[in-house]
Amino acid sequence: MDSKLDMFEDVNTSPSLEGDMSIPGKRTTTTTSQNGVPEYNTLDEPIRETVLRDMRAVGIKFYHVLYPKEKSSLLRDWDLWGPLVLCTFMATILQGSSSADSMSDNGPEFAQVFVIVWIGAAIVTLNSKLLGGNISFFQSVCVLGYCLTPVALSLIVCRVILLSTQTRFLFFLRFVTTTLGFTWATYASFIFLGQSQPPHRKPLAVYPIFLFFFIISWLVLSHN
Repeated sequence: MDSKLDMFEDVNTSPSLEGDMSIPGKRTTTTTSQNGVPEYNTLDEPIRETVLRDMRAVGIKFYHVLYPKEKSSLLRDWDLWGPLVLCTFMATILQGSSSADSMSDNGPEFAQVFVIVWIGAAIVTLNSKLLGGNISFFQSVCVLGYCLTPVALSLIVCRVILLSTQTRFLFFLRFVTTTLGFTWATYASFIFLGQSQPPHRKPLAVYPIFLFFFIISWLVLSHN
């Protein structure tokens, strides 16, 4: 009889479960890091807010490339969404025609532009790391990808100019537009990446960046 009572007493003394239940769709409060940058918890917020915030962050990075005054924005909060969008857009515009009767269109294929951009950015980044750069691989690729923005804008202008009958003046206008995009892209890259290189090795780091944007700008200018 005593053993039966002990058995029931053990069953009644089970530990209680305590805790808080999070409400789905409820956004948690944001915290601020030591740099003063807000840190978000995206597990409990709506997908729409996450997408809109990421799109605003990408737009801000585009602005910093066109107006390269604040140097740490692309390096601190790096992402590859902007470079992917720019690379896909430029590869789509620059790809040659697949029709057999279009013999005058000698543009590159979509995959060729994609490989040139990403492999070129990887080579420039590897060179920067070998020279003693103090930024990560993906930070450098992010900067190089976002700095394609001026070249992409020059591609849009050149594409509009190509809608007219081509003359020497229009070719000169395309040349000036492409040169401006190339110069601005190289300058913006140097602003963001120059501080990460040792002072006596900056020319060695800038030269591959120059070649990278020169090749892509040449694709833009030679597209017809």
